[in-house]
Amino acid sequence: MTEALLEMRDIRKTFPGVKALDGVDLRVRPGEIHAVVGENGAGKSTLMKVLSGVYPSGSFSGSIRFEGRDCRFRDIADSEALGIIIIHQELALVPLLSIAENIFLGNEQQRLGVIDAEATFTRTQALLRQVGLDQSPATPVTQLGVGQQQLVEIAKALSKDVRLLILDEPTASLNESDSDALLALLLGLKARGIACILISHKLNEIAKVADAITVLRDGRTVDHFDCASGPPAEDRVIRSMVGREMAERYPSLPRQAGDIIFEVRDWHVFHPVHADRPVVRGVDFHARRGEIVGIAGLMGAGRTEFAMSVFGRSYGQRISGEVRVKGRPADVSTVRRAIDHGLAYVTEDRKGLGLVLEEPVRENVSLANLESVSRRGVLDAAREHQVAEGYRQSLRIRCASVMQKVVNLSGGNQQKVVLGKWLFTSPEVLILDEPTRGIDVGAKFEIYTLIAQLAAEGRAIVMISSEMPELLGMCDRICVMNEGRFVGEFAAAEATQEKIMRSIVAASH
Repeated sequence: MTEALLEMRDIRKTFPGVKALDGVDLRVRPGEIHAVVGENGAGKSTLMKVLSGVYPSGSFSGSIRFEGRDCRFRDIADSEALGIIIIHQELALVPLLSIAENIFLGNEQQRLGVIDAEATFTRTQALLRQVGLDQSPATPVTQLGVGQQQLVEIAKALSKDVRLLILDEPTASLNESDSDALLALLLGLKARGIACILISHKLNEIAKVADAITVLRDGRTVDHFDCASGPPAEDRVIRSMVGREMAERYPSLPRQAGDIIFEVRDWHVFHPVHADRPVVRGVDFHARRGEIVGIAGLMGAGRTEFAMSVFGRSYGQRISGEVRVKGRPADVSTVRRAIDHGLAYVTEDRKGLGLVLEEPVRENVSLANLESVSRRGVLDAAREHQVAEGYRQSLRIRCASVMQKVVNLSGGNQQKVVLGKWLFTSPEVLILDEPTRGIDVGAKFEIYTLIAQLAAEGRAIVMISSEMPELLGMCDRICVMNEGRFVGEFAAAEATQEKIMRSIVAASH
C-alpha cells in the first residue's frame, strides 16, 4: 500500500449540545483526488477545519500525520507552512483589490522591506497561466465571475507551494462549463503530484475525477470506496450517505394548475451601476395556481436579476413593466409592498441575504412578518417562539432548539429556516432561486417534497435552478432565459436537457 500523505485518526470534535465529529478516520495518498461526501451536518467542513488549523490543536481529540510527521496546528499559518491549503465555499478574496494583491495578501513579495510590484506582477502572470485564467494581474477581483474567482483562489494556493489542496463545494456556484474547467484543472494538479480533498454534493462530478471516496454520516466515517477500477454506483454512495434507500429523487404529489395568479408584462431592467446596460429585456411571464414553473439558463442569463427586480425592485434601475397578481395590477416597488401583494423570494445567497447568521432560528423565522408576532408594536416573544417551534416541527429543521444560532446549522437546515421565514408571510407566489444549492441528496428530497406540497396547496412556485435534472424532475413547465430574454418554453412532458440547451445556443447566434 502506498504510504499516506495524510492520515487523520479518531478525530472527535464537539460544540455545545452537538457532537460534530465522532471518531473520523481519513487517509489520503500523494497525488490523489480524494472526495469526502455526506449529508449536510455529517461533519465534512468541520473535519477540514480541524485539518487546516481553523480549529486549533487542543480543541479536538485524535491525531493528524502529514508526510509521516505528527502535526499539532495552532492556526491556519501552521498548516499552510506545510503546504495544506483550504479554499472555503465562501471565497476569501477582497473584491476591490487586484488579482495580484489578493494572491499575495499576507505573503507579499518584498525587496529590502518594500513590496516589489514588478516581481508580484510577474509571479502572478505565471500563476494565472498555470490555472488557465486569461486576465491581467491588475484586474480588480470584483470584475471577475465566480468561476474566475475560484481560479484566483487556486493560484493563491499554488503561490504557497501547496502539497494538499482542500476545496469545499468548489462548483456549487458555477455553471457547467466553469465546473468542467475546474475539474480539468484539478486533474492537471494531480498530474503534478498535488493531492486534493474535494468536498462536493455533485456525485456526477466526483465520479469524473475522484481516486477515492470517503463517506461521512452523523460525524462518523461509514464507508470508503477505491475508484481504481471505476467509480462506485451513484445509488450505492447515496445509500451510504443517507443510511437508507432512495428509490425516488423527486416527489410525485398530485396537483392541478388553476387560473393565472402571477403575471409580468413587458418587464425591462437596467444594470444598477451601468445605467445604459439592459439586463432584462421585455420579458413576459406568468404562473398559475398549483403550478411549478422553472426558469433555466446559463449563468448571467438574467434569471436572478429578473426575480430580484420583480420582488420589490431589489435589483437594477430604470425598471419598467407591469406585475399583476390575481388579475389585478400589483405595486411591487418596494419589498414591503411586494410581500403585501403575496410575493416571497428565497434568495440564492442564503448566508448573505437570506439569514441573520448570528441570530437564532426563532428571530430569523419571524423576520419578514414581525407584525404577526407583535402586539401594539411590541414584540410578543412567546408568540414568536411558538411560531418558530411550529415551523421547526413542520419543516423538520434539525436544531437543538429554536434558540440555536443559524450559523451553527447545516446548509440544508439553514435553507429550511429561510423557507419557514417566507412561508410565515403566507405567500401566493413563491420565487425560489437555486433552492437546493450546496445541499445534500437527502435534504434535497425533503425540500422538493415541501415545494410540491406548497404547489398542491394552490401556491404558484417559480423555480430558478442551474441543475437541469432538478428542473426536469420538479417543474410542470420550463421557461428558458438567455441574455435577458425568454427564448423558449417547454411543457414538462416534452422538455429535455438537449432541447433546453439547443434553445439557448440558437438564441446566442
